[in-house]
Amino acid sequence: MRHPAALRYLAAALLLAMTLPLSAQQFEQVGNYQIHYSAVNTSFLSEEVARAYGIPRSRAMALLNVSVLEERDDGTTRPVNAQVDGRVGELGSDTSSPLAFRTLRDENRLSQIAVVRIHADAPMRFDLDVRYDRNTEPAQVSFIQRFYIER
Repeated sequence: MRHPAALRYLAAALLLAMTLPLSAQQFEQVGNYQIHYSAVNTSFLSEEVARAYGIPRSRAMALLNVSVLEERDDGTTRPVNAQVDGRVGELGSDTSSPLAFRTLRDENRLSQIAVVRIHADAPMRFDLDVRYDRNTEPAQVSFIQRFYIER
């Protein structure tokens, strides 16, 4: 890994995002798989992490993070390489934009991330297709989140 320290900072930032209120981090249970997702303002990322991973750090941008864990028989979980496709749009609008996901990985984590422009104080709807097993149809995950831009 080119930036191991930066990856640790990003992992810490994403873990911090998971400790935010329920609206910031959620998961769907599908069989033996947990599909975790969170969306946070990119201004929460340190400048070093944002620069290392090419993530625009802005009050007007959000980072969407999706990761899949497989539950094992012994009660542990393991990260699964999942393909994520999705769209985002304002709630109540007939238009949406595709999300461009890319993979972040370290020795114990796999995440798909996408960056999206925030519409100030408007509820945004995220519709995701998460393929965690190539032999099954993708799981559909949808959620609504409102972002506030501090001025």
